Amino acid sequence: MKAFVFPGQGSQYVGMGLDLSESFPEAKHVFEEIDDTLEQNLSKIMFEGPEEELILTENTQPALMAVSIAIIKILKKRGFELSGVLAGHSLGEYTALTASNSFSIKDAALTLKIRGKAMQSSVGKNKGSMAAILGLNFDQIEEIISKNKLQEDVFIANDNADGQVVLSGLKEGIESSLVIFKENGAKKAMKLAVSAPFHCPLMRPAQEIMKKSLSSIKLDTPNVPVISNVTVDFSNDEDQIKNNLVNQVTEMVRWRETMIRFIDLGVKEFYEIGSGSVLSNLAKRSCPSFKRKSAGNKDSLESLLLELDS
Repeated sequence: MKAFVFPGQGSQYVGMGLDLSESFPEAKHVFEEIDDTLEQNLSKIMFEGPEEELILTENTQPALMAVSIAIIKILKKRGFELSGVLAGHSLGEYTALTASNSFSIKDAALTLKIRGKAMQSSVGKNKGSMAAILGLNFDQIEEIISKNKLQEDVFIANDNADGQVVLSGLKEGIESSLVIFKENGAKKAMKLAVSAPFHCPLMRPAQEIMKKSLSSIKLDTPNVPVISNVTVDFSNDEDQIKNNLVNQVTEMVRWRETMIRFIDLGVKEFYEIGSGSVLSNLAKRSCPSFKRKSAGNKDSLESLLLELDS
């Protein structure tokens, strides 16, 4: 079985999508459609920067979706249809639902723009923070948080893989906790260059905005199963899918468990579709037996097309 996965925030870079747009009319059309939908020249920011505009959450989220969906359109134009199972990391779940024809491209772009703005504004500027803890697993980090009574200040945002967990919280709490994690065996405990504490209870204002935003959108049944970050399960029920996306804003991304679910489902081939190779690298930890490939630019996409044709 094949698994197709879609990246989340952190995989963006200036120049993303440019060679796809120049080489494939399908990609150019996707970028133009999203620019028109958002009434913004997002593709120019993607292709040329400046970086400080690209890394704004409201731009990063639709931009990452745009690159992934452009690649999906190229694959489909060449006769390749998605099969197996899909998943996406955080905003990548919206991309997965778009790739499976549940969201339209227009609705996905508009919703991610709203999501980005809402998440950015949920906590005051420079008040929130996130940190990566390397070398400790989920259970160890939970125990350290509990033992040191950090539950009010520090939350697990992403359980990415054994030995890689991301925390969210208020800036002071995150910064003071880094010493504690290092004293308890972390190989590294470092702040991340983000502007808001994603996937934790501090995002409740964004959760309310997403509940309202998603209520006005019609979702179709995914034509390929999509695993939710929140439940680590599939759903064909529109209300359940929306509810999972609403809850995703404040709840942990259960990516390590998603990889375990892939193994249980019999996945053997793992394809990361979109900018960067973060998820492929994580899969090396959780699923070393998987055949892994990422496609995010012209060269890697052409390599993938050759492989899928063989």
